[in-house]
Amino acid sequence: MGADHDRRTHRRPLRAGLLFGSCGLLLAGCASMPDSGNLKAVDASQRPDSQSQVRVYAMPPGEDAAPLEIVQGFLEALTSDDPEFAMARKYLTKEASKTWKPDLRTTVLENGPSTGSGSVGDAENGRSFPLTGRTVATVDKEHAYQLDNDAYNKSVHLTQQDGPSGKEWRIDRVPQGVVLGQSDFQRIYWSVNKYYFATRSSGASATPAATGGGQNLVADPVYIRQRIDPVTETVKAVLDGPTTWLKQVVDTRFPTGTRLKAGTKTLAPDDQGKLTVPLNEKADPINQERCTEMAAQLLFTLQDLTSSGVEEVELQRRNGSQLCVLSKERAESVASRRTADQPDYQYLIDNKRRLVRMSASGGGKDEPVQGKLGSGGQPLRSAAVSRDEERAAGVSLDGRSLYMGSLVSPSALGKPEVRSKAKSEEDGLSTPSWDGRGDLWVADRDPKRPRLLWLEQGAGEPLPVEISNLDGRIEAVRVSADGVRIALLVKDKDGKKALKIGRVERTGAKGEQPVISVVELRRAAPQMEEVTAMSWAGGSRLVVVGRESGGVQQMRYVQCDGSVPASATLPGLTGVKEIAASEDERQPLLAHSDDGIVRLPTGAQWQTVVKEGSAPFYPG
Repeated sequence: MGADHDRRTHRRPLRAGLLFGSCGLLLAGCASMPDSGNLKAVDASQRPDSQSQVRVYAMPPGEDAAPLEIVQGFLEALTSDDPEFAMARKYLTKEASKTWKPDLRTTVLENGPSTGSGSVGDAENGRSFPLTGRTVATVDKEHAYQLDNDAYNKSVHLTQQDGPSGKEWRIDRVPQGVVLGQSDFQRIYWSVNKYYFATRSSGASATPAATGGGQNLVADPVYIRQRIDPVTETVKAVLDGPTTWLKQVVDTRFPTGTRLKAGTKTLAPDDQGKLTVPLNEKADPINQERCTEMAAQLLFTLQDLTSSGVEEVELQRRNGSQLCVLSKERAESVASRRTADQPDYQYLIDNKRRLVRMSASGGGKDEPVQGKLGSGGQPLRSAAVSRDEERAAGVSLDGRSLYMGSLVSPSALGKPEVRSKAKSEEDGLSTPSWDGRGDLWVADRDPKRPRLLWLEQGAGEPLPVEISNLDGRIEAVRVSADGVRIALLVKDKDGKKALKIGRVERTGAKGEQPVISVVELRRAAPQMEEVTAMSWAGGSRLVVVGRESGGVQQMRYVQCDGSVPASATLPGLTGVKEIAASEDERQPLLAHSDDGIVRLPTGAQWQTVVKEGSAPFYPG
């Protein structure tokens, strides 16, 4: 990906670079250093595209290595598959190694750290080298990815110490944490969704919309080193609790202070896919119901870690006795990552301005929905269907009225639930969005009174939502299925639209009308100069349409934390106006393009399904 381009002219000789151990496609991976054959040192910026086939080994400092070679060797060692950074520590003095904490943070730079030629100094005073670059993000101790755009400006200092063959240069002052380039970060780290329960006050409802009667779980994305015991690290991350940004609206069933039993070094499933997790004394007194909820958190998280092979989780007390066992088959009865069953239909507005539906299986033609919104009596420009597919909200053609209609009975349409006073049809109400609780959200884009509105169960008085640090006008709104996050397209004063993700909080006494607020807005898809369409595409992922500075329109996946998964770009499509994805990631993408309404099945190309129509969407 060229992320380390700036480092190439300042690298130490290749004899002290990284070593790559090649692994066959059908092998589990390279478990150790080869003991024979020719080993070739490889520049870290020239890595193969097939990252899953290689493991990267660092090399120790060479004899009589110059200061610049030591600095570059240390930086290369940070990008290797070394569990405890043992090789990187060989470039440090003993005292520096004791105080250096690589797990404190990971700093991701756009093009990797660049070193200068080093400051002039004598052997007595040592040498200093700058480490500079443009920061893209940091990954903190919680494994949480946080966007950053600051200049990175640190330094390392070297001194000479006595070695086996005389004086040798070593680093005696080093920045805390690890610093590397984007391409190395994407090779080394995996994005994994941890799962926690939505709080009753702020998340999705406990059972009404959840599949199988289980309580709804919320995805909390973190980054784990993918080749360094990912199962154990993922379990530890779940036990540590939710990340700071999300913890106000989710709960963990693990008692405070629950950790792995002392002395537990590594976890791995057996041949039948059963993972045994021994816990410390904090978990000893819990009951069976709570234990199965704890097991569900781990099981769903490890299912997201596709390489884990975990089919069943057993939790044990400190003394080795069994707390509970939960299989993948039973997990959906305890908790669910989805708020609805697989959708029966896909929806759109046809050329007669009616709400119509198509079979989600891909067969058959489009047909008007039952009820008034499918009759054409009230022309529509956009609509949204509840996740149980029993109700729909439609926005009138002029954008000034929002109507509610049943999809299971021929009841009258009734008066508008929301009215906008916008004078221009380009303004008015946005496409509405249903959350997993059955509540409805819509933005009024009236320039004189822009606001975000919330309707409990899609009816009653629309309540304005408080939004902190909103700089611009909301153009589009999509609420995540779990109901605790909201994606907003916000237009700034220059007319450009950016994707913002906010946390949904509900406050107020039990039984009273809650106060709804959106807090801590953070930008997603920062690499795009403008985002023109978006949709949630899973627990923590969105699909977006936009363009980079000076670039052409493109579609890609992004994480709600702002990170971009590997191979995130989707097949090209001309003139995309709207995009839609299902909560069920197995369902094809939908888009409104110059070719009409199109679908993208897994492993296929875009296929036209309706020549004339607009505003395609899935329930939600």
